[in-house]
Amino acid sequence: MNTKPFYVSVLFIGMFIIPQFTFAQEKGEEEITDELGVVTDRFQEHFFEALKQKGIENYDRALKSLEKAAQESPNEVVIYFEMAKNYGFLKQWDRAEENYNKVLEMEPGLPEAFEGLYDVYYNTNDYLKAIEVVKKLIPFDREYKEDLANLYERTEQYDKALELLDELDKELGNNDYRNQLRQQIYSKSDDTGGQISDLEQRINRTPANEQDFLNLIYLYSEQNNKEAAFATAKKLIETNPNSELAHLALYKFYLDDGKTDEAINSMKKVFASDEIDQENQFKVLNDFLLFVNENPAFEKNLEEMVALFSKESKNNQVYVQLGNYYLGKELKEEALQYFQMGLKNNATDYNLIKNTLLLQIDFNKFNEAEELSRKSLDLFPSQPLLYLINGLANLNLENTSKAKLMLETGLDFLIDDLQMELDFYLQLSKVHEKEGNTSKATEYENKAKQILEKN
Repeated sequence: MNTKPFYVSVLFIGMFIIPQFTFAQEKGEEEITDELGVVTDRFQEHFFEALKQKGIENYDRALKSLEKAAQESPNEVVIYFEMAKNYGFLKQWDRAEENYNKVLEMEPGLPEAFEGLYDVYYNTNDYLKAIEVVKKLIPFDREYKEDLANLYERTEQYDKALELLDELDKELGNNDYRNQLRQQIYSKSDDTGGQISDLEQRINRTPANEQDFLNLIYLYSEQNNKEAAFATAKKLIETNPNSELAHLALYKFYLDDGKTDEAINSMKKVFASDEIDQENQFKVLNDFLLFVNENPAFEKNLEEMVALFSKESKNNQVYVQLGNYYLGKELKEEALQYFQMGLKNNATDYNLIKNTLLLQIDFNKFNEAEELSRKSLDLFPSQPLLYLINGLANLNLENTSKAKLMLETGLDFLIDDLQMELDFYLQLSKVHEKEGNTSKATEYENKAKQILEKN
């Protein structure tokens, strides 16, 4: 829904109150009468108290003050506008609608009141009423045309929605929101044949519009008509030789057809493109990752694609997926490399931290594990695994007293995890053994044995 702010508050209040009265203090009398009605000091007091209460989100109190203000001066339109807003904040939509309509009776055509009604109808899913209100808002702000297209989609008036989207595309050019809305309509509508025909006509009229090609490829793909989709993608690159968007479709067809060199070439163009967002670039890389999983001979090409993608990318998810991919293939060194790359972009991802630490311990990288677990405890001070790993790392670095402190502290945070409890006891037994406290070492060893016996 359009989220432009209401043009109210000081401006709106001034429009309706200031012309209608002069402060009584200036006249030295309690009431003033002019051609617009009677306004009193008491009205001012109640009205501005209502604004104060609304400002601190005491909407019920604001409404009580507005009711008192209405008793003093019942013909002030701004009272009912403020009542409508407060009822909206309370989600009392019927009362909000009632007051916005009263505002429109008193001040026909007021756009702020239409915006308020739109908010009411959108929040109550009354999209048919919302459509009528948005039509009245469009003369004030043409951006509401996108809202109208969205409402047509929600009410299954697909032809009207597509017609309006076409109009907006001609007027403003393509944008991601309208392209996504158009694809939603294609997915929901039963008239796929009509949509394909419409897109083919659009392409013949304006072949420079790449988005029409992509929408047509999408429709063919939804119908599992791979041959037609591939032909459309090739036609796009023939019609627009410098098209980068074309390769967003071509790479997949090349992969499926076993034309790996062509697929890699298309992917390189996707990753080098400023026109294609990182979300779509990541989808391409993920598809290639799945392909390499089935065809491990292309792992070197995967590394090349990752390097291209990650050059400008801050997408942390790619490193997680690559780390998991190599971990699943028991290639732990490569997995650790990608997990550590992920941490450079996002040092607050707990799962990344955990995976990295476990592999660091696996490779006896105790200095790195001690530093990472210590820093991570600042972010996650109640995670027992971090204490366990830090204790284990310190133990192997001969920092016995630090190891004992971390392990004993971590036990306090442990809840219902017998395997981790076992690990804590085993490490504490080693700590006390190093300190020469044989009885304590035996005590923790026995606790570990008890857990093993139970399981």
